[in-house]
Amino acid sequence: MQDNTLIIHDGASAAESPGWKRQLSRAVRDPAELCRRLELDESWLPGARGGHALFETCVPEAFLTRMEPGNPADPLLRQVLPLGEETREVSGFIDDPLEEAEQRPARGLIHKYHGRVLLIASPTCAVNCRYCFRRHFPYADNAPSRAQWQEALDYLRQDDSIREAIFSGGDPLAANDKQLAWLVGELEGISHLKRLRIHTRLPVVIPDRVDDALLAWLSATRLQTVMVLHINHANEIDQAVVDACARLQRAGVTLLNQSVLLRGVNDSVAALEALSERLFEARILPYYLHVLDPVAGAAHFDASDDEARKLVAELRERLPGFLMPRLVREIPGEPSKTPL
Repeated sequence: MQDNTLIIHDGASAAESPGWKRQLSRAVRDPAELCRRLELDESWLPGARGGHALFETCVPEAFLTRMEPGNPADPLLRQVLPLGEETREVSGFIDDPLEEAEQRPARGLIHKYHGRVLLIASPTCAVNCRYCFRRHFPYADNAPSRAQWQEALDYLRQDDSIREAIFSGGDPLAANDKQLAWLVGELEGISHLKRLRIHTRLPVVIPDRVDDALLAWLSATRLQTVMVLHINHANEIDQAVVDACARLQRAGVTLLNQSVLLRGVNDSVAALEALSERLFEARILPYYLHVLDPVAGAAHFDASDDEARKLVAELRERLPGFLMPRLVREIPGEPSKTPL
């Protein structure tokens, strides 16, 4: 189970920390409180407790306030509400659907594709999405100290085919900016690295994360910086998210988005069309639409490949090509994402 205990690396208390850290420390972590805040009938609580026991609840206030009270079908709530369905064993849905345990040559590092490596820059998330393919990931074994990062950095230095470092997690932006700036500084010293990619949900669920400290190291690096946000529904993009994205863009960050096709959240042409349009209004380019990774506990979100293809074919009739995300599946052992 992922540990979302707030970690503050510079020794400050939560009360003394910047606004985003206070918000993260105060996220709703009790399924009963989540049900109460969203005015759900008490019949939802047993299932919420059952799902929470397997993968803890974590919902920041800034994300919760975009949900419609009294509506258990709200597309944002659906992504974070624990359900009894998570406790069912479903054939083919496993703890490590992408077989990442076999692709870790150094602590905190995953190397799956040619030319790029993934660094687990933080073991924590700002929100626990119920479909997360790493909900069973052994973060305790992949949270290096600065000294322990040297093995991963040496691995990068020795392979000049690697051009891109990807910060992931957890959520990399849950880490302290001093730690992230240090790690970026180490990467800058590796001459064959050209790009830094950051996969994150934090600017969406807590827009205040895009503060001066973050922008300082993002704008200072020689590495070309790409941020891949994770937004599944147009309702996630409020004005605070738009403003946060504008600050990132002014710092020279290219913004892309990847979504997961989720039953009951965005599995309609109307929802996907609205998402692409809203993304582009915020100057975020649609990038990938993933079919669900078959992780244990998330089978109730699954839509078939045929359903996905049909949705995308209809979406293509409504949108210009530059607003069309690429429909893909990640298959362990393949050299890249597999288009559907």
